[in-house]
Amino acid sequence: MKPLVCLAALLIACRPSPRVVAPPPRALSVTSNIERADYAGSVACARCHAGIAAAWSASAMHNMTRVSTTATVHAPFDGTGLDFKGDRVRAESENGERWVSVSSHAQGEHRYRVTRVIGGHHREDFVGIEPGGDGVERVLPISWLIESRRWRYKGYSVMVKERPGIFTSEPWARTCIFCHNTAPYLDSLIGTLAGETVPSYQGVVVDQHLPADHRWKVEVTNPEGLRRAVHKELRAIGALPSETQPLSAILLEGVKDTRNHFGADQLVEIGIGCESCHGGSREHVEDPRVRTVFGVKSPLVHTTPAASSRAESINRVCARCHQVLFSRYPWTWEGQPRANFQGGSNINSGEARDFLLGHCSGALACTSCHDPHSPDNRARMDELEGADGDRVCQRCHTKYSTPSAIAGHTHHLPEGKGARCLACHMPRKNMSLELRLTRYHRIGSPTDTARVEHDRPLECALCHADKSVETIVSDMERLWTKHYDRTALSLLYGMDLSVNALLVSLASPKPHEVATAAAALGEAKSTAAIPLLIEQLANEIPLVREYVLHALETIRGAPAPFSLHQDVTTILEQANRWLEPRN
Repeated sequence: MKPLVCLAALLIACRPSPRVVAPPPRALSVTSNIERADYAGSVACARCHAGIAAAWSASAMHNMTRVSTTATVHAPFDGTGLDFKGDRVRAESENGERWVSVSSHAQGEHRYRVTRVIGGHHREDFVGIEPGGDGVERVLPISWLIESRRWRYKGYSVMVKERPGIFTSEPWARTCIFCHNTAPYLDSLIGTLAGETVPSYQGVVVDQHLPADHRWKVEVTNPEGLRRAVHKELRAIGALPSETQPLSAILLEGVKDTRNHFGADQLVEIGIGCESCHGGSREHVEDPRVRTVFGVKSPLVHTTPAASSRAESINRVCARCHQVLFSRYPWTWEGQPRANFQGGSNINSGEARDFLLGHCSGALACTSCHDPHSPDNRARMDELEGADGDRVCQRCHTKYSTPSAIAGHTHHLPEGKGARCLACHMPRKNMSLELRLTRYHRIGSPTDTARVEHDRPLECALCHADKSVETIVSDMERLWTKHYDRTALSLLYGMDLSVNALLVSLASPKPHEVATAAAALGEAKSTAAIPLLIEQLANEIPLVREYVLHALETIRGAPAPFSLHQDVTTILEQANRWLEPRN
């Protein structure tokens, strides 16, 4: 045995000492992610993140803006289009190109070559240029609704009043370019840093439109450095700012110059690229140990409060575009005028800003439910309507993890739809890009006093379509030990609170409340609602009319044999003829 022992000892003695390996350098974050030089482009990201990049390249987010000549388009450019009060729009194909012809009493005859397609998940809009015209790419006055497969007047997806005829819209570079493409974030910050009195600016930062206790503030930390950076960016987009302008002056000049000079050639890339959300990432591309960060990172400016949760940083990135601040509709969901109350929106695309108004945005990120890299997350959205949605909420609200706790909290059967977290805390009362209701993202409770006493219809009525105002309110008082002011309710619904909560909401002076009630009554197939719905086909807001007509079609079980793109008298005559009682 001795030889073996000696051999073992020899091996141990001769074994090299373990090499001391220095730990890798601590991962650093980027030092700047807002200036043009900070951006590398999505192609650079794909070198390492191939799987994510492949999924992202097929996503509706990435393809938000597409070049017409190479884009896959849902809309049929086959000579069909839109007739509106004697004006006409036609979508046509010729020699492999797409064209939109417009015949307008106000603007005359024009023909545009389609250069860009915007959207593609629910709706497509189009941008075009007129050969021999002023050379400006303009938003064209026609949209294609993908799910319902029909044309609609562009702009009628928001709460605008009816127009007298067909009008070709604003230049694309002044209205759509920042949210639907990738641009240096410094260009968006110029308007915020210039102050609240600047003219309309398409890249506005959302925080000044939140309640004071929800706001972050962008503060200048290096005035001279920022002045030079803005001057450099304005030169890059083709403006000619003065070399000697002070910071305050060049910021104000920057708002005007960005509006007048920023175009497709000045984008980092067409469509929403990786850096639209992740920020300028050139440092990360050059050294992967340098990690990207959500939010503003720059030696020139910083945000306060500087410390935040990862969730809230992500949510503010989403709110850069999902904010609906372009709409001039005057009402919020809190029953207050938008001009002096930062309340929630009523239409699609305001989800992230609405989410920041609620109670969960510090712990729950938009990406907890929505995968921005996915080509289509419809299946995921459907799963969240059930127990999967509850599990997202139960990560924090652990006390509601058992069926008995759910039943005690909701007063509904734990396996039923009424016990789902989203059903009550994110009710379906917002107007989607298609003619259906989508979830309101300001997380709260249908029993909140402000919602009960200021919103129509009562949120519980969205499911309990047959219930009266008094029945619903009394049940909430009994089950959740609440008390609601009947005088306040009478101001909303009238002195007789025994009326059906949805039917009486059809007479609301606030169009978004009418649309929500109409959609819910349509889903409930309420024949009692038909006369009141017909009256609302004369509503001054075209989008409300569309929701009302869709509700009537759902109740009747057949498409309407007439168009809404005609005068109100004719619409009402044809609707009454279509819906007259059958023998």
